[in-house]
Amino acid sequence: MARFLKSTQATIGLSPDAMHFFGEKKVEHTRIRCISYNAEHLQELEIADVEELRHCETSGNILWVNVDGIHNVDKIQTIANIFAIDPLAVANILDTHSRPRVIEYDACVFISARMLHFNESDNQITAENLVMILKDNLLLTFQERVGDVFEPVRDRLRKSRKRIRSAGADYLAFALLDVVIDNYIHVISCLGEHIESLDEQLIKQPKTNCLEDINNYKIEINYVKKAVRPCRDMVVSLMKTDSEWLDESLEVHLQELRNNIELANESVDHYREMLSDQLNVFHTTVSYHLNDILKFLTIFSVIFIPITFIAGVYGTNFDHIPELHYKYSYPIMWGVIILVVLTMLFFFKRKKWL
Repeated sequence: MARFLKSTQATIGLSPDAMHFFGEKKVEHTRIRCISYNAEHLQELEIADVEELRHCETSGNILWVNVDGIHNVDKIQTIANIFAIDPLAVANILDTHSRPRVIEYDACVFISARMLHFNESDNQITAENLVMILKDNLLLTFQERVGDVFEPVRDRLRKSRKRIRSAGADYLAFALLDVVIDNYIHVISCLGEHIESLDEQLIKQPKTNCLEDINNYKIEINYVKKAVRPCRDMVVSLMKTDSEWLDESLEVHLQELRNNIELANESVDHYREMLSDQLNVFHTTVSYHLNDILKFLTIFSVIFIPITFIAGVYGTNFDHIPELHYKYSYPIMWGVIILVVLTMLFFFKRKKWL
């Protein structure tokens, strides 16, 4: 299946608010976790039945509901009904192939981004869609599968750190986006280590598999670019969003997000250029070694041309060749051959062809 653009014929012509899951089922069961907190207290629990969410909403507290696995349309629709989420927003939650963006609805703010994962075993990057629904003191996050990317944020909440526990749901959304973008930089750096390791190998002794590695890394870095580049536009849109659920004090933190995503984009561009340079170095190095081989073969051939000529002349079947009956003809011929070879080697050395 294509990694860069996924679409099926079944999606053509559907209504924008159609409740249909577009994507790949990545977990067997949907997992729902809730964290309700304020500056003094925190409650964390896992929800077995979606209807239990009706009892999680408490006044004065910040509620974070994280859903892992969005393939169950009925559960997603129930969650949307409980928290009064706009139907268009629900349809966008179920579309895992959508571009990262920010949409301001009447009842909420919709934020989507791509989360990246680096697999060390095959040096391949996978991505999943992340959706945030922000409203009042509520933050809903939807992931395609269970992951530990948000665990540092959960640890900050558990340790009663003043800033995140006393701030609103908008600051929690910023903290989660900050982790996502920091993870971009981590994934890019992991891939970058492998790309940089090719430099020394290319200069010393390029192998055939170097070309395959370069092509594979180009595919992966382009895949990263596909996720990171739209995320920059999403952060810029978030900074320009004038919503009642985004506090003005968040602007300085969003600027920090923008700086980090710019760093990620610059790193992606840097490694893409490095791969292009490595491809040029590979072809140049291979051509250089090939030229060395051809130069050696050419010199070898040029040296043997006069020797072959001499051997050809005295290998003819004529009786009247004066030198054939001379007593010292054979050693003289060898002397001439050796003199020709030494003269040509001296000439090549003077020309610095050897």
